[in-house]
Amino acid sequence: MTITPPTTELFRDDADLVECEAVVTAVDGLAVQLDRTVFYPQGGGQAGDAGMLQLPDGRTLAVADTRKGTEPGQILHLLAEPADGVLQVGDRVAVRIDTARRQAHRRFHTTTHLLCALVPHPVDGCSITAGYARLDFHMTEPLDKEALTAGLARYVAAAHPVTTRWITDADLDANPQLVRSMSVQPPRGSGRVRLVEVQGVDLQPCGGTHVNNTADIGPVIVTKIEKKSATTRRVVLGFAPANPNGA
Repeated sequence: MTITPPTTELFRDDADLVECEAVVTAVDGLAVQLDRTVFYPQGGGQAGDAGMLQLPDGRTLAVADTRKGTEPGQILHLLAEPADGVLQVGDRVAVRIDTARRQAHRRFHTTTHLLCALVPHPVDGCSITAGYARLDFHMTEPLDKEALTAGLARYVAAAHPVTTRWITDADLDANPQLVRSMSVQPPRGSGRVRLVEVQGVDLQPCGGTHVNNTADIGPVIVTKIEKKSATTRRVVLGFAPANPNGA
């Protein structure tokens, strides 16, 4: 794909945005780049957004996934099917994400931050999808599934606000304890780093999408705890099954 200007990342400051208008800046096979987007690209352990692009004539193109390109700030919207001759550079499109998928990512990603508060050990692996999330902790002690589920429920019920702010690279260098992950380092190069704070619970660098309040997470459970190695404990998260009685 031809080098193009960086995509404006609207999702960084407002994860509630589900649509926007954009201009096509590059097309290469299934990959489409836009001047601005609400689509989160896979990164930091979080899966990319899916959704659709709508042309002015009403035709729609399904976006199956979103990834980072090889150039800084390049975001590629990967179409589900070839659209040869349909999209051209300069075309205006309406951009809409799959809101159910995004909300699942937001709920799970914020839950992993709560889990970090319950398990005060470095993280050496992470995966956040719409169906489950997992964190791998660098530790040797055993973990209790029921105790962790109860701890998450307390944080959710307490309705802690979740906010974001930016600090400089120098600020992060002066506060290395903010970084919890051993496997994924905060993105650098722009001169600033985004912090996500669950007020009174957790503060760490993160570029992912999150809910606005822990109450928005809803019921979550620890579905599995695995000993992956002598120094790794994996915690798998899922959404609690819906109560058929609505309680």
